[in-house]
Amino acid sequence: MAASRGCGESPKPCTAAGYREGRVQPVPADNNTECPELFAGLIESSSWPWSCGQSSPATCLRALSERFSNLGTFGAVTSALGSLGKSCHLSAALLGEDSEISQEQLYELLKYAALGKCHNAAQPSWCRIYHQSHLAGVVVVVLHEMSQLHFYRFYLQFKHLRRTFRHRFTLAPSANFPLSLYGEGTNLKPQNTPQGLTSPSSECITKSSDLQCDPIIQRYGGKKQGLTSYTLTLEEQKKNDYPIEGSPGCKGYISTECDQQRTDSSPLFGLDCEMCLTAKGNEVTRVSLVDARGQCLLNELVKPESTVVNYRTRFSGITRKMLLPVKTRLSDIQTRLKKMLPHDAVLVGHSLNSDLQALEMIHPSVIDTSLLFARSEGRRFKLKFLAKAVLGKEIQCEQKLGHDPTEDARAALELAQFFIEQGPTKVAELNLEMLLTAEKLAEVSQNKAVLQPQGCGFQEQLNEPPPLSKPCFLDCLQVTGQKPLLLGRQGSDSSGLCQSNLSTSNKQILQRALEDVPLSKFSIIQFSLGPEYLASHLHAGLHEKVRSKLTDMLTIYAGPFEENFCMKSVKKEFGRCGPIQSLTVVTETFQPYVCIQYEVLEAAQLAVECLNGAEVAGSCIKVQRPVTAAMLDCNVLIKELELDVENQGVIYVAGLKKSLTETDLQEEFSQLKDLETLFLPKDLQSGKHRNCCFLKFQKTQSAVDALEAINGWTMKGSELRSRNALAPGHLWKWIWQTNHSNGKQGKHIFYEKMEQLCDSEQDLRKKVKKLDQHIKKLYRSLQNNTLCVVLFPGVNSTHGSQPGLGLMGIKDDEGRSAC
Repeated sequence: MAASRGCGESPKPCTAAGYREGRVQPVPADNNTECPELFAGLIESSSWPWSCGQSSPATCLRALSERFSNLGTFGAVTSALGSLGKSCHLSAALLGEDSEISQEQLYELLKYAALGKCHNAAQPSWCRIYHQSHLAGVVVVVLHEMSQLHFYRFYLQFKHLRRTFRHRFTLAPSANFPLSLYGEGTNLKPQNTPQGLTSPSSECITKSSDLQCDPIIQRYGGKKQGLTSYTLTLEEQKKNDYPIEGSPGCKGYISTECDQQRTDSSPLFGLDCEMCLTAKGNEVTRVSLVDARGQCLLNELVKPESTVVNYRTRFSGITRKMLLPVKTRLSDIQTRLKKMLPHDAVLVGHSLNSDLQALEMIHPSVIDTSLLFARSEGRRFKLKFLAKAVLGKEIQCEQKLGHDPTEDARAALELAQFFIEQGPTKVAELNLEMLLTAEKLAEVSQNKAVLQPQGCGFQEQLNEPPPLSKPCFLDCLQVTGQKPLLLGRQGSDSSGLCQSNLSTSNKQILQRALEDVPLSKFSIIQFSLGPEYLASHLHAGLHEKVRSKLTDMLTIYAGPFEENFCMKSVKKEFGRCGPIQSLTVVTETFQPYVCIQYEVLEAAQLAVECLNGAEVAGSCIKVQRPVTAAMLDCNVLIKELELDVENQGVIYVAGLKKSLTETDLQEEFSQLKDLETLFLPKDLQSGKHRNCCFLKFQKTQSAVDALEAINGWTMKGSELRSRNALAPGHLWKWIWQTNHSNGKQGKHIFYEKMEQLCDSEQDLRKKVKKLDQHIKKLYRSLQNNTLCVVLFPGVNSTHGSQPGLGLMGIKDDEGRSAC
């Protein structure tokens, strides 16, 4: 055991109610240096669950930030902090049960990184950037068509990313990457007219515009037409991922049976759903339907079939308490909708494909307002923006908790009615695109006026329009004479805010980036896999492969045992390696074997390392993982997981008595040198502590020394076992879903398309490896103190939403990301 050291006063246990899923305790440091004001302010503003007390700044601030906060079975933890000099560094105290960062939160980060304290930019609520003024630049790399699924399926191929970026977060999928990152969803100032557009600047813009170049005129012409002219064709529905009768991804979907021919007098119905994230993906939890007069016909809560992973209350308005008494299921809603809709009904909604997919229903005639109000290059206006700009209505107000689906359904319906009644020319004359830009620039001017201490009276400020909720900070960069850089094959910027360049290949994009990024303060570099890798069955197959491989990695087989062996002894011995998910006897063999599935990867690996060849229940046994094609590289993957930058200085300890409290463990482990944080897992359902924990050390060598000291160490009569940590933060979410999934989702597609999937996956593996090399070259070319953010935007498909992933860091002198 390591030598004892002076620890000072023991820290107080964590009591913050917000960290209900687990406990995180800091361990005292070697000295009692008081925290300077800088660190005290950070602790106060970040709502940390413990007081810094007399511990050193390094001890208080070098806690692991994202590691286990994704899942909810581990407590949220504090940020990692690098050196105390003037070099830039991040403090990522991630918020939320599963570390999911919204587009708005990501926008906050990028805006502050680009502008600092100018133009009303403020530190983001979920992350701190220290010495922002010393940033050499900001580089955002967007990997289109990719999600968390790709990162973990091709974990070995992403060699550079996993070894470089310590800070990682879940990212909600967005339909408008990367435009949503820098302020696409602008709120307009209040107006007295129904359309809310009578400002002198907008009138001037309208008069000078060439309506013939407007995307709406180019798509629909200038004449008024009936509603049937605006319903999506079958090809348009396929292109925009609508459920189609007979398509492979819609097996089991219910048809509304509204098969009567539509006319221009067919009734319109507004539809909107709110979804929560479950183990299956996005599942509907609330449905609203309004008729042509805006009257609500249906506003119903729905209980999802799968376990809810994230209620997304901020957007859905749904809470656990709301769903507890609900007995209505999706099948009930499907039946009611079929009865309520006449045979010639036309459904109206904003991105209605997502609602129909969540409802698992097929409807042949739809008007999608996100496509109706056409924009160039496939971009879309947000419903909130259109409601304000066209109807003069405020919806999705920040004062409300979550979106109101009835309000959204009514807004989409009224937008469609306005378009049909007024015609394309009137809508084009609103000049929404130019108004959006004009309002952003007006917000910039307003911010400058508010910041001036003199020459701007109080009454003058009152006459200014209220601040916009998400102004485009690229405008602010323009004002300061800095032109952002946008490189990629898609999502080009037509507003002139960026130095845009459309390249035909990822290699060309990289070459341009190596030349132009050093000349730009803010750069967005977009790489793309290609549309051929967006097929639904490919995503379903990849998801099934990841789920299957994780299940195999969590599973071990032990035996052979004597015929009448003691199962209790086997469970006790293997339980000392970590929490067991299931334990079953294999009877197909000549002598009995036991199949054990653990809850954590470390436990399964520890069982293989410690008990293979050992005598258990009176038998000398072998312990091995399942032998499958997918597991042939298991040892390689285990080794690379140990090297993951998130696992540096972290060890896993098993064999703890469940009666031990955090305080007990604090006292027992306080003798270990450089121990900084203790993670004690907690069962999400029972609330009881697990028989294992994770220890984070300030130095890697101290973790190595602790491993030698702990193995064989007896604590309260129980012998401990330990090893290096394996699972980086976001992998825990996949493991949790694996342990709570029935494994049936997508299997019919997986097996039907196996041969095609294997061919596509081989090509995809090569592309992913090449992308990782591209990012490595780009990262090496960046100046020190450059903030680099790599984004996997996520994917929406008929088989559910695949969440995105963000990785970020500030390049330091060694070419690694600074904490």
